[in-house]
Amino acid sequence: MLNRWDPFAEINRLQDQFRRAQDNGERASFAPAVNIFEDKEGIHLTAEVPGMKPEEVHVDVENRVLTISGERKLEKSEQKDGYHRIERSYGKFTRSFTLPDSVDGEKIVANLKDGVLAVLLPKRAVAQTKKISVNGS
Repeated sequence: MLNRWDPFAEINRLQDQFRRAQDNGERASFAPAVNIFEDKEGIHLTAEVPGMKPEEVHVDVENRVLTISGERKLEKSEQKDGYHRIERSYGKFTRSFTLPDSVDGEKIVANLKDGVLAVLLPKRAVAQTKKISVNGS
């Protein structure tokens, strides 16, 4: 039985969860926005983690599940003239994605530059089909 990985279904599920949290009046914690696309090289995942350093972001693979986690901390809270305003979200986050069989888990590369985490999930080499001739007797 084959299960096709649908990254967009995962994104939609998380957006619905976020909307429900807002409707219930809960304060949403930080969850980086993620873009996923595929090309001939592999699957590319980018996550927005502004203000974070490479040592604050963790990328792990276990049992074909890619997990991005970390914590964006509030460095300074400023109060002036009776007002206090914080619009950016802070806190611990974890995002997990099931990897398709076509991804080579041993060759995953992650880079963080200008607040964007870029993860390359390279494809495995495809086994070539060998044609075998059938001889008659």
